[in-house]
Amino acid sequence: MAFDPEKDKILKKWQCDETGLLVTINQYGDGEPKVQIGPRIFKRKDGKESQRKAGRLTIEDVMWFYDIIDDVKEELSKLARPM
Repeated sequence: MAFDPEKDKILKKWQCDETGLLVTINQYGDGEPKVQIGPRIFKRKDGKESQRKAGRLTIEDVMWFYDIIDDVKEELSKLARPM
């Protein structure tokens, strides 16, 4: 089965203003919601937005993620199916 971009949904999104790192809760079709770390969004010199892989996290990324982790966990718990 081929990947269908129309089935891939972002349910919740956080972005670090300082580093551009994105953390999202995504769901593909009827699958289980999952957390994705990255990509990074940045402004190019011509003013357009672009993105790149998150790669390795800086201390700024880690501290920001630490600050939002409870919110991410709470949102994912609301969206996840009961076990």
